[in-house]
Amino acid sequence: MNRRIQNMILAALMLALSWLMPFLALLNPAIAQVISPMHIPIFLCGFLCDLPWAALVGFIAPLLRSVTSGMPALYPTALAMSFELATYGLMTSLLSRALPSRPISTYIALIGAMLAGRAVWGAVSVVLYGLGGTPFTFQMFLSGAFINAAWGIAFHIAIIPPVVFALRRAGLARRPVHG
Repeated sequence: MNRRIQNMILAALMLALSWLMPFLALLNPAIAQVISPMHIPIFLCGFLCDLPWAALVGFIAPLLRSVTSGMPALYPTALAMSFELATYGLMTSLLSRALPSRPISTYIALIGAMLAGRAVWGAVSVVLYGLGGTPFTFQMFLSGAFINAAWGIAFHIAIIPPVVFALRRAGLARRPVHG
């Protein structure tokens, strides 16, 4: 299968998963809030798809979910998340291809993408909240990006690299595991 078709199929699958996985909130809202289920397929998309596809899926996912299900609220939450998740997809794709093909590089790519996405979310939130006449403080940023997200960050670091390694071993991800 050529790379373009593979990207289209994987991107569509990750977009569908990013729409479906937040329904975990219906089963247990506390757990879904902690693990940020929409983020998981976006990170995976970054490891599986080429850069423009991963960024596009990340940008579309929160907006699609907001428009079709009402959650998250379109403004400012889904809009800020669109930039955050686009950055996750973009940076995961970019870093996973730029770093040496070693297992530790998968962790570095994931953590680097997490940091970049949270920085973008903070910058976009400053603008969006400012346009709405509400200040977005540094304390709000720390709380939203790191303190309240700590369990989700840990969960993503624990679960995503092993999934990527398994996909690589199965020949479903582009780069093989070395080392």
